[in-house]
Amino acid sequence: MSDDYKKPAFKKLLDRLQEESWQLELLISGFAIFGLFSAYPALEMKMAYHQSQNDNNLFFTLILILALSACSILIFNLLLHVLLRGLWIGALGLRYVSGDIEYDTLNYTKRFSNYLKIKVGSFDRYIARLEDYCSIIFAITFLLIFYLLALVLIIGSIATIVSVFLNGHTFRDFSTYVGIILLAFVVIGMLLTFIDFITLGYLKKKKWLSKVYFPFYWVFSIITLSFLYRPLIYNFLDNKFGKRLSLFLVPIYILLIWMTSLYYNQSNYFTFIEDSSNNISNSLNYEDMLVKESDFIKNIAINSKVISDPYVKVFIAFDKSIEDEIYRFNPSLKPKEDTRGITSEIGSMNSGSNDSSLKSDYLKTFNTLYSVEIDSTLYKTDFVLGKTVKKQNGFETYIGIKNIDEGKHMLNVKRKERKASDTISKTEVSIPFWYYPN
Repeated sequence: MSDDYKKPAFKKLLDRLQEESWQLELLISGFAIFGLFSAYPALEMKMAYHQSQNDNNLFFTLILILALSACSILIFNLLLHVLLRGLWIGALGLRYVSGDIEYDTLNYTKRFSNYLKIKVGSFDRYIARLEDYCSIIFAITFLLIFYLLALVLIIGSIATIVSVFLNGHTFRDFSTYVGIILLAFVVIGMLLTFIDFITLGYLKKKKWLSKVYFPFYWVFSIITLSFLYRPLIYNFLDNKFGKRLSLFLVPIYILLIWMTSLYYNQSNYFTFIEDSSNNISNSLNYEDMLVKESDFIKNIAINSKVISDPYVKVFIAFDKSIEDEIYRFNPSLKPKEDTRGITSEIGSMNSGSNDSSLKSDYLKTFNTLYSVEIDSTLYKTDFVLGKTVKKQNGFETYIGIKNIDEGKHMLNVKRKERKASDTISKTEVSIPFWYYPN
């Protein structure tokens, strides 16, 4: 069965499929474009939620950035492919009607006629060139998916090594040294693989370099699953046209990613995305203004900008640094093993402390760290663990305000912070609101 590719019948089958592949290309491109346009907003919302959690998880941040960048590039590639393939179909239809280009019937001057014959050439040549562009762009598009997967797997390997061998371990542990060796091997191999990739196989061409590089190449072919798509890569590298087009697309991708970061600045003084203060009210600090799916509370928020009820809700989004600060003020709460980070739902259904007294101490410590003032008046608070409608984790409390005057007020949330042996209090956020009771 594995020798079928050598038979003439199989080669004829491939030739026939090659001629008819454009139909499958268009079908796959259509489904892929639809899926990518559906996935992009979901990834943006996931990124916004991840940023709102303030967990500073570099691994997930990199994965989301890569996924969003890949979506942008793939959408661009597939749209370009559909556009060129449509142009190719149109050219075929036109060729059926009018045949080749008859430069003599155009009655141009000899100078222009000769120039067009050289630069434009025959119509069949134009169709053949469009066919080459379409096929190569389509192949590159799906090769990029494997490149992205390889990058994710490398980052995942580094994160796994750090989590298993280095997280919470000391230099007295044998596993630490194993982790350092594995991490050094993966990092060096990653750099060598990248150099070999951007130089189009330079490390494989030099005898002594190839001997050093081969062990890394063999291991990384497994880590990155490159054995699945390696024939496609080498088929590109031995084709000058494919190689030139691939190199031409790289700066376009960089430009595309840069263009997605552009926005129009309307003022010389404000960017309209500053944090709330006495002169600014950021919509991310008001729960009822988070109308888009991708809108999440930025650190701290109150229930509304204009309040008519005799109370105001204060919500503080959960942050890993909050828990670290709680440990500094109450060392007895710090567990022997830090289980925060990537984990599996399997075998972790009862994750977290089951001791209710420790949870109570945790919240008591939190309430000693945070205080709320309205117009310089300190209010008593009792924060409890809560969750917003959008499933954002945090702490919430309610403060009675029926005795304050109508109009504008400033709500300040302050947090205690330990610096060496000193304890200081700093303002985390200042949020303006207007009180007009019913």
